[in-house]
Amino acid sequence: MIEVEIPGQRSYKFEYLVLDLNGTISLDGEIIQGVPERIESLRNLVNIIILTADTKGRAQELGKKLQVEMRKVHPGDEQIQKLKVVQQLGSENTIAIGNGENDFLMLEKSALGICVLGPEGASTKAMNNSDLMVPDINTALDLLLKPERLIATLRK
Repeated sequence: MIEVEIPGQRSYKFEYLVLDLNGTISLDGEIIQGVPERIESLRNLVNIIILTADTKGRAQELGKKLQVEMRKVHPGDEQIQKLKVVQQLGSENTIAIGNGENDFLMLEKSALGICVLGPEGASTKAMNNSDLMVPDINTALDLLLKPERLIATLRK
């Protein structure tokens, strides 16, 4: 569990981390450098679920490599499918990280939504429905490994 108290807001107890795959933790079908090590450290703190439409067809392979749960979303209503995962886990205990238009609902409804402005960019809906935006996935994961960094950005 990741615990952090944000002055002017509340105390958070995060049990789940929901990650988008393509454009967030991977680029052109390959996991971004530095991500596996950070995910390995985070696996000891939270349950990690990666959501993907599996555009590159490598989701199961990547899930085994990272030793995390991989869930496939089907084309069409990806926003709703991703939101339902967050709701099923318990949005009040879930962190979501993504960058795409299909991530905006999970970013908005999770207790902490982090938008990644990586090499693929980020949709304006994802940016506008997140609690914070970071320049890359490793920065986002580092915030969770050192949650006191969240205080300066999120306190009121």
